[in-house]
Amino acid sequence: MNSIPKYLIWIATLAAIVFGVWYFSDIVLYIIAAALINIVMSPLMDRLCRIRVRNRTMPRWLAALLSLVTFVLVFGGVFVSLIPLLFSKFNELSKIDISTLADNIDEPLKNIQHFLIEKLGVAADFSITEALLTSFKEILNIGTINSLLTSAVSMIGNTAIALFSILFISFFFIKEKNLFRNIVLLLSPRKYEENINRALDSVQHLLKRYFTGILMESTIMFTFVSVVLTICGMDASDALTIGTVVGVLNVIPYIGPLIGWCLGVMIGLLSPIGTISVLGMLLIVGGTIMTAQAIDNFVLQPVLYSNSVHAHPLEIFLVILIAGSVGGVLGMLFAIPSYNVLRVFAKEFFNNIRVVQKLTEKM
Repeated sequence: MNSIPKYLIWIATLAAIVFGVWYFSDIVLYIIAAALINIVMSPLMDRLCRIRVRNRTMPRWLAALLSLVTFVLVFGGVFVSLIPLLFSKFNELSKIDISTLADNIDEPLKNIQHFLIEKLGVAADFSITEALLTSFKEILNIGTINSLLTSAVSMIGNTAIALFSILFISFFFIKEKNLFRNIVLLLSPRKYEENINRALDSVQHLLKRYFTGILMESTIMFTFVSVVLTICGMDASDALTIGTVVGVLNVIPYIGPLIGWCLGVMIGLLSPIGTISVLGMLLIVGGTIMTAQAIDNFVLQPVLYSNSVHAHPLEIFLVILIAGSVGGVLGMLFAIPSYNVLRVFAKEFFNNIRVVQKLTEKM
């Protein structure tokens, strides 16, 4: 009987924590993002602090500031340079002459239509050309493009506030090495301090490996696509744009590669190589991206993530689905690292539960 109030207190405490995280979800996300930046930039911070000038080491505040500036310049520079290129391509996209585009691929479309009618029993009056023209006219019109641009501009204000908050918190996390750890320990019972320290060490090591793998994966994808398209004769700026789009979107599980392929092909159609036909451009750009994604699926991911996930593919798929339904694309992006963090803490505190033992047996 004495155990009942204890469990009720645990349930009430857990419910209060969940409610607090939900109610202050934006702030919690800022803190988590800042903690991840701290993990990514800690190696650079440590190197800067070891630099000695006239037998004096660099002040931690200066090393933290330089680390944060490096992060902003590297990751921010990619998006700042990419956005104008994408906007210009979307503007060109809205001016495409759909009829001319259809004429260029008329012969392949007729062959596809003949196959559909003869082999699959599609109605003889069906016209695949008209169906595609109708779809493209609905998608590629100036109203749709302007609507997308307006939505993007309206997000800038909220994004600016979020970025400032994250970078401000990140500065102090980087400057004071154990600040995030101390905050977690301060909010935890003292008797679990050793367990939490052990779990945080495992999480830090795991996330370093995971995000290093993602960075290497995106860099390889970007380099492969950009180099191959440049060799094929595409203008270097257009090839770099497509490579960047593919590399960046590839980090989003499942839907990211598909979106990257579609956007890459659309940009490729707006960046013709000499006298190559539209169908030829589709084969060159689409084939290059598909080859890069095949290399990623069968070579890069098994090599880079074999020691960082340790979970069944179906398990990861379900986690990503749940995260996507809760947090959208952002939820899918952070689904795997968040799940691994939860597994680390579950293994540390609930390893006597059979389900937890099964889910964490390979960690």
